[in-house]
Amino acid sequence: MIQYTKMMNLGVILSVLFLSSACSHVRYNKVTYDNQRKITKISAIDSGQQKKIEALQRAIMSLGSHIDPNEAYFVAREGVLYPMVLSNQYRLVSPPLLQNVLVNYNYRKNGLCWQWTRDMGKQLGKNPLRTLEFHHGVAFRRNYWKEHSTLVVTKKGDVVKNGIVLDPWRNSGVLYWNFVKKDTKFPWVKFTD
Repeated sequence: MIQYTKMMNLGVILSVLFLSSACSHVRYNKVTYDNQRKITKISAIDSGQQKKIEALQRAIMSLGSHIDPNEAYFVAREGVLYPMVLSNQYRLVSPPLLQNVLVNYNYRKNGLCWQWTRDMGKQLGKNPLRTLEFHHGVAFRRNYWKEHSTLVVTKKGDVVKNGIVLDPWRNSGVLYWNFVKKDTKFPWVKFTD
């Protein structure tokens, strides 16, 4: 039995190595992190990123009538740009499931969906927010093959189902965002132990 397990593990490792040679490595050269200001620095935001930031800011503002526009902009900007910093730190490869295999077989340290959620939450939580809050959202809890975690932003005091999904894992470091109610692929709920 031990010999069979070793052979299976070797087969998986060889498959991963073969696939990783054909996979896409994700690398962003124009971003850095400013530890002093606690924000992502980018040499030039392209028009697509700028439009995504503006659209996400508007969506966040729509969560409630008293949302601070500066807070919404901070969350939108960092939500779009900070995944590039994490992609570099994680030595990310695409597709996301291949990154998961590399992490689970100790070829990478980070890049699982819950690690994106943790690290995005730390970054977005560095500045105290008065009108917004974050939740660890989870779908298909305890289903090994389907469970997925992400960060959800809501107005202060609201619940996950009324929030916006901020998911950088799904598109290999490119932020996917949508209202929880419109993200029908996943039945999001608040993570509990």
